Amino acid sequence: MTYQRVLLKLSGEALMGDLGYGIDPKVVAEIGEQIAEVIEGGIQLVVVVGGGNIFRGVAAAAGGMDRATADYIGMIATVMNALTLQDALERRGIPTRVQTAIAMQEVAEPYIRRRAIRHLEKGRVVIFGAGSGNPFFTTDTTAALRAAEVDAEVIFKATKVDGIYDSDPHVNPNARRYESLTYEHVLTHDLRVMDSTAIALCKERKIPIMVFNLSVRGNIIRAVKGEPVGTIVGGFCEVR
Repeated sequence: MTYQRVLLKLSGEALMGDLGYGIDPKVVAEIGEQIAEVIEGGIQLVVVVGGGNIFRGVAAAAGGMDRATADYIGMIATVMNALTLQDALERRGIPTRVQTAIAMQEVAEPYIRRRAIRHLEKGRVVIFGAGSGNPFFTTDTTAALRAAEVDAEVIFKATKVDGIYDSDPHVNPNARRYESLTYEHVLTHDLRVMDSTAIALCKERKIPIMVFNLSVRGNIIRAVKGEPVGTIVGGFCEVR
């Protein structure tokens, strides 16, 4: 394996499959199977999950709701997704812990960096819920922050597209897909792989980001092996 400790960033939308909202049990089961393959290969894995399939704070704020309140509701939605993913993993015999940035001691552990690292060393998957615990910050920023804190070697951002394009491939059939990009190029051209705060933190900590299509069976384990399944951002990459 190319990597030994990785962070997987899952959007909330990834859990709803073809549904208009909510959680598709078949999709969650499939993700659980792919993660199980990674753990069986001896890889230490942490997961940051979003909540957009249940509630979007930015959209609610645009509709008139107080932004901070909307973001807190969104954080709670991420915990629902984290618990769902935990159940899928443990049904496959993968020991899992959910840690949240907002105290919910009846259902999850509080986020404690040293405890999270100890779980990883014992072969457990750690799922981080409730974002960073602060409004106005995305789960992309949380992913970059947690990756830095637990010394993850790479961030895998699993999406519905097979990499980063110079324009929306769903709108422009001639959109160009990049093989690799520098942090500077992503920031300068506002490619919105992740928000600028997350990219800046990854650049400072030299954490590469791999963007790939989650719906292709086996892509997670291929990414861990270092196969070119998407677009890589960072390191000493050139724009290709």
